[in-house]
Amino acid sequence: MARDRDDKTDKPSAYNKALGLLARREHSRRELKLKLRQKGYESEEAGAALDRLGEQHYQDDDRFAEMLVRSRAAQGYGPMRLRAELKSHGLSDARIRAVLDDAEVDWDANALAQLRRRFGTGSAPDREERARRAQFLLRRGFPAATVRSVTHADVDDAADDEA
Repeated sequence: MARDRDDKTDKPSAYNKALGLLARREHSRRELKLKLRQKGYESEEAGAALDRLGEQHYQDDDRFAEMLVRSRAAQGYGPMRLRAELKSHGLSDARIRAVLDDAEVDWDANALAQLRRRFGTGSAPDREERARRAQFLLRRGFPAATVRSVTHADVDDAADDEA
């Protein structure tokens, strides 16, 4: 069994530190390892602690990804933004694709809700206003096809290729 404290420095073990972080919220494996390294834990000790947490199902990248997608979609972000955020947490492209495909989110309805929240229910009076609304949705991470269908604005599909 791992010690609760390191005898030399009297700091909590890497396992206990990571467990404390997970008690607050879900973390990706990469995020936890980075936080442990920043707190001064050796890479091997951090890796062993994370392996143990994974075996005990306290840390799970799939669960983290699902939670993040649910949370960010509820905040009004689109799939392209979520893909980039999940990538920054060290998740593989295959895992990201699977989580986004399994997410029960109506991206068109989500985009429309964000548009109405920001601009009200009225339609855009002119082309310039439609473009402004389209840029708003693109910045929130919605693909060009979704933006086009919701705003009826001409949007370049090249924006989808950037993510």
